[in-house]
Amino acid sequence: QVQLVESGGGLVQAGGSLRLSCAASGRTFSSYFMGWFRQAPGKEREFVAAINLSGGITSSANYVKGRFTISRDNAKNTVYLQMNDLKSEDTAVYYCAASSLFGRRQADFGFWGQGTQVTVSS
Repeated sequence: QVQLVESGGGLVQAGGSLRLSCAASGRTFSSYFMGWFRQAPGKEREFVAAINLSGGITSSANYVKGRFTISRDNAKNTVYLQMNDLKSEDTAVYYCAASSLFGRRQADFGFWGQGTQVTVSS
């Protein structure tokens, strides 16, 4: 098993930046594919970005491509989400998750953090 704890959320103005972190503990972090998802008020949770075991391959949703970057540091057991040029529609609770598969399907991610709130004011 792996335990995940997100941090770095907060209130930011539109156009600003935040970096989310997700610290993992438990079984070997480097053996998990990692992803970020988000859930806005009244909406279903959606995929944001994913990263492979080494960090060399990433996948991002079209609505964040060019603005958000996922990365990982296996030595620190941490995955990051750098968010630039934030927009009001990025307001959501952001979750990190771990999977034994690389992809975008929420059902493939068996371990989830508790989430961190990101609020973008316009």
